[in-house]
Amino acid sequence: MDIVGFLKSQFICHLLICYIFIVSGLIINFIQLFTLILWPINKQLFRRINCRLAYCISSQMVMLLEWWSGTNCTLYTDPESYNKYGKENAIVILNHNFEIDFLCGWNFCERFGVLGSSKVLAKKELSYMPIIGWMWYFLEIVFCKRKWEEDRKTVMQKLLNLRDYPENFWFLIHCEGTRFTEQKHQISMQVAEAKGLPKLKYHLLPRTKGFAVTVQCLRNVVSAVYDSTLNFRNNENPTLLGVLNGKKYHADLYVRQVIHILILFCHTEMRIPLEEVPEDEQECSNWLHKLYQEKDAFQEEYYRTGTYPAVPVVPPRRPWTLLNWLFWALLLLYPLFKLLINMINSGSSLTLASFAFVIVIASVGVRWMIAVTEINKGSTYGNNDNKQKQK
Repeated sequence: MDIVGFLKSQFICHLLICYIFIVSGLIINFIQLFTLILWPINKQLFRRINCRLAYCISSQMVMLLEWWSGTNCTLYTDPESYNKYGKENAIVILNHNFEIDFLCGWNFCERFGVLGSSKVLAKKELSYMPIIGWMWYFLEIVFCKRKWEEDRKTVMQKLLNLRDYPENFWFLIHCEGTRFTEQKHQISMQVAEAKGLPKLKYHLLPRTKGFAVTVQCLRNVVSAVYDSTLNFRNNENPTLLGVLNGKKYHADLYVRQVIHILILFCHTEMRIPLEEVPEDEQECSNWLHKLYQEKDAFQEEYYRTGTYPAVPVVPPRRPWTLLNWLFWALLLLYPLFKLLINMINSGSSLTLASFAFVIVIASVGVRWMIAVTEINKGSTYGNNDNKQKQK
């Protein structure tokens, strides 16, 4: 292992990275709180400012993947669609198989200039999480309780509020509702058999109601759907802890573009016009099920050949994620080191013990944040035998 690789694997480096992320994130959250005074005066200015503030947080995570880990991300798509990425609003349908699939999603949002304004359909519990959850609140992220009877009205209202959003945005949605595991897949296929739906080998059955409402509310606002499928070469099993340790992965994203509804995150890309997506809820549901059958076929092809049926492109890496991180590092590390030197010079056992206690608490906090992304610590949504009914 070279010296750089050795340093990247050291826990003290991980603590410093997490210190910068946590402290800068809380500072930005605090600034976002004060931007609320702009909402009744100039809503669009409030939104533009919060897009930039959100970028300062989320780009630090992307920096880890792009610059610290050096992970290679290859996009498979057609050249005509590629020229439109980042220049239109889109719905991005993602598969949900890996611990860092959200981070790869953010990576492509960054490379096409929509990271700060990107939206997701997220579970309500995340809105209470400091830094990212609070950042999402100011970005008008759509949160749901995963109880459709309670969620429908709230989700529709939040989506309708985005119709006059001043920035181009991608709305990222995991239609499967939860990360893929073998146990969840078995349960999902039991539901498919009971409902007379074709079985899938590599995906869970999509939950169609949220997607149908998203299409209904964002029609004439969103230009396309990007159907995306993410995979990693050489059977790599990427984790956030691996990224933090500087491990390099090789991601392939296939994207099929549906005009007026954009589906992103496949190792092959093709633009799907939104007009092709039915407005009727039942017809939209059937359309989505058919789409996932096609996604399954693309996944089969990738496992067989190691590639997707499209032109591979590596979108250029932009410097802004690294520059943003360096700014916060220079701003926050100096006072930290100065405080540490003063504590050591004081010679107080109580002071040093207190500092050691803070390090232990920080270590636990870092491990907890990483655990949030781990598949075996993920949501049990759809993993309950008495809750097999697909929405």
